Amino acid sequence: MPIKVLIVDDSAMVRKILTQELSKDPEIEVVGSAPDPFVGRDKIVQLEPDVLILDIEMPRMDGLTFLEKLMKYHPMPVIIVSSLAKKGCDVALKALELGAAEVMGKPGESYSVGDMSEQLTEKVKAVAYIKPSKMIPLSYTKPEIKYNSNALIKTTNKIIAIGASTGGTEALREVLTTLPGDMPPIVIVQHMPQHFTKSFADRLNDMCELSVKEAEDHDLVSPGNVLIAPGNKHMVLRRSGAQYYVEIQDGPLVFHQRPSVETLFISVAKYAGSNAIGVILTGMGRDGANGLLEMKKAGAYTIAQDESSCIVFGMPKEAIQLGAAMKVESLKRIPTTLINLLKNK
Repeated sequence: MPIKVLIVDDSAMVRKILTQELSKDPEIEVVGSAPDPFVGRDKIVQLEPDVLILDIEMPRMDGLTFLEKLMKYHPMPVIIVSSLAKKGCDVALKALELGAAEVMGKPGESYSVGDMSEQLTEKVKAVAYIKPSKMIPLSYTKPEIKYNSNALIKTTNKIIAIGASTGGTEALREVLTTLPGDMPPIVIVQHMPQHFTKSFADRLNDMCELSVKEAEDHDLVSPGNVLIAPGNKHMVLRRSGAQYYVEIQDGPLVFHQRPSVETLFISVAKYAGSNAIGVILTGMGRDGANGLLEMKKAGAYTIAQDESSCIVFGMPKEAIQLGAAMKVESLKRIPTTLINLLKNK
C-alpha cells in the first residue's frame, strides 16, 4: 500500500509542484490537496491520509493554530513546508514543539526544487509510520538536573559530535538543556533547512547553560560552546596544532542531506580520533552510521539512541546494525552517560 499524502497550502502552484514531485515515487500517493485548513480538515476525515504536508501562513486559519488543534484531536505525522523568512523559521520551530515531525523550506535561490523533492520524499517515508503517542511532545520545562561536573572543562582536548534528523530538534533540546556549562566543545549536525538552523541555535542558546550558535566558517571549537551546522551547508572538523575549528562547505547531498552527519563524523574521526565522543540520535535514513563506525575505529566512544525513545529509529538502527555503537542508551540517559564518560577520562 502506498503512503497516502494530503497537501494543505494556499498556493495553487506549490500544491501542483509538490503533487508532481511526490507522485514520481511509486511508494507515495498524493490523495488530495486543500487551499486552507478548513478544507484540509474535511479532507483528512474523508481521505484518511498517512502524512499531512502543511504550510504555515494561510487564510482563514494559520497553520500553527490548525496544527495545535490537529495534534489535540487527531494526531498524525505532519511535515511543515514553510518560507525561509526569519518569521517563517521561528514559527516553523514552534510547529516542531507542537508536534510536527519535520520542517522544510520552500525552494529558493540556493535550494532547488530537485533538492526539495528528494528530501521531501525521504521525509514522507520516514514519518509515515510514527506512532501518534510519539507526536505530542510534553510541555517544556527546563530540567532541574544539576551535575557536580568537577570542572569537565579541564578535558580541553575532548570533543563531542552529535548527529540527528527527524525528531532531533526536541531530542537535542532535552540533551543540551540538561548539560552543565563547562562541557567540552560540542559540534552538531541536525538536518534542517537554510536559515532555520540560526533560529534553532538562538532558541537553544536562550535555554542552555552552554553557549549555542550556528557555526560560521573557521569558528574555533572551544569548551562550553556548541556549534550547529548551518542548513544547506556541510560542516567538517579541522585541527591546527592543539586547536580545533570548523570549516563550512558546499558540496553534493550526502545520503540525501546537506548538512550531512556522515561528513561531520568522518572529519571528527580523522582529526579528533580517540579524543572524541560520537552520538547518533533519532532520524531517518542511514546518514552518519558509517561515520560513527569510522569514529569507533579511530578510538572514539560511540553512543546510539535506543528505539523506544526515538521518533524515527532509522539512523541509530543503521549504526547499531553496523556495530558502530558501543552503547545504546535512552534519550534521558544520554546526558548522564556523557558526564560519566568525561569524568572517567
